[in-house]
Amino acid sequence: MDDRNVIERINELAREEHELFERESRGEATDAERERIKGLQVTLDQCWDLLHQRRARRNAGLDPDGAQVRDERTVEGYLS
Repeated sequence: MDDRNVIERINELAREEHELFERESRGEATDAERERIKGLQVTLDQCWDLLHQRRARRNAGLDPDGAQVRDERTVEGYLS
């Protein structure tokens, strides 16, 4: 997966997240949609992390394809 693919995936997920937030703001979201929002937020964080890894590897003269998707606990635990 190259940077363009990661960015496209981020955009797709963000569009879906936005649509679900709109439903939530109107009071129309189901419990399943609220759970989906939580999952989307994690997946988005993983995608952003992957993109940052790729860029950092490239800037360090390393192969960006060596970047890997990190688990939820890692990407969600940065601020802890």
